[in-house]
Amino acid sequence: MSTTSATASSLAIDGLVSGLKTTDLINSLMGVEQVPQTLLKNKVTATTSFVSSLQTINGLVQSLATKAAAAAKPASLDVFSATSSSTAVTVSAGTTASAGSVSFTVGQTASAQVGVTAAMSTWGSQAEPLTFVRPDGTTTTVTPASGSLDDTVAAINASTAGVSATKVAAGTDASGTKTYRLQLTSTASGAANGFSVYRGTADQVTAGTATNVLTESGAATVTAASDASVTLWAGTAAAQTITSTTNTFSDLLPGLAVTVTKPSTDPVTVTVARDTSKAQAVASGLVDAFNAVAGYYTSNTGVTSTTSPTTGATSTTAGVLLGDATTRSAVQRLTSAMSTPVNGKSPSSVGITIGKDGTFSFDADAFQKALAADPAGTQAIVAGVAQNVSDAATAASDKYTGSITTAITGQQSVVKDLNDQIDAWTDRLTARRATLQAQYSALETSLSKLQSQSSWLSGQLSSLSSQS
Repeated sequence: MSTTSATASSLAIDGLVSGLKTTDLINSLMGVEQVPQTLLKNKVTATTSFVSSLQTINGLVQSLATKAAAAAKPASLDVFSATSSSTAVTVSAGTTASAGSVSFTVGQTASAQVGVTAAMSTWGSQAEPLTFVRPDGTTTTVTPASGSLDDTVAAINASTAGVSATKVAAGTDASGTKTYRLQLTSTASGAANGFSVYRGTADQVTAGTATNVLTESGAATVTAASDASVTLWAGTAAAQTITSTTNTFSDLLPGLAVTVTKPSTDPVTVTVARDTSKAQAVASGLVDAFNAVAGYYTSNTGVTSTTSPTTGATSTTAGVLLGDATTRSAVQRLTSAMSTPVNGKSPSSVGITIGKDGTFSFDADAFQKALAADPAGTQAIVAGVAQNVSDAATAASDKYTGSITTAITGQQSVVKDLNDQIDAWTDRLTARRATLQAQYSALETSLSKLQSQSSWLSGQLSSLSSQS
């Protein structure tokens, strides 16, 4: 395009020749053309909000399904806690624990072996091997990169000897040279993890020609490796001592972990009993999870009215889930599952009661009375209710076949299709604007030419008149 035509086009599109507001006219026409695309965008916004609400309630239903599945287990209320009669002994009950009690005395705690070498400035004049020997006869030979203490420490710590080494300052020798001791510590406690360490190879240890580092002058075993021990029924003919390489005993009672911290000559009693508060939390947690679903559904299906303070006009807004059959059906099924009797007994008999608003309340006193009077029966009712809820919640929220999950997938496809249509409209509108701009540009150019011709004719007529 030439400079002249470009200038004419610019002038024409601005309406400088015709006097028309060409840009405003095009924008007005495009506003009408864009109405279908605007409607599509509004539909995308509404559908996206709907999908978000579906995803939120689906997440709440999935959480309910998880809690219900746990509560539906045959022993979900068999929750136990442990207590100790001494602060020197701590206890923890696991999932396999059962009621019981046992007394014992603590003979000693477990310890790791700690030994220190004699003071020295180097390990040797050259790389000198050292061999660690375990109580069971297992040997590990370590060869440092050089005779330096730093290389010796590095080699020990990188080995599989089960010993860690630390270089500790030990002053200076007679010549003023700095000396150090190597502190050697077994990486695990227990008598089986003790060690001896020799200067030399395993063969030299076997031959008896290697030197025991911890028996050299100035060296010592600071702490001997030892097992923890407790004695059951101490002072009786049935007394029995149990040992552990650590300070924790996991087999005194089923599912019970006992940790000792110091010796005790006085008997320590540990007791495992049903934890009624934790059992209650199983049932109340099921109610809370259901109410979270019901509460969200209610708040997103209501209709709210607002009145403008300036005009007095009233407008109403419907909840995003109002009229949605999928979520309505899911909530109805969950409500039915929570309230259906189990073995002819109502859930209210264990404290689970439905209210007029469709939510449930939990009566802790009723639950505790039922649990105390009939633990097995209470377990059966809670597990039965939970299984019903688990089935209904899974049917709604399963990640592959759940009804709400399927609805989410369907609505996401709708959003994708709408966005494709919007993109197509964007291309169509871009082409339409270009067409209008070209048409008005041509109009302005034509008017400009007509004005030029008119001016030329006027000039010619004026010339003829003057000649006459």
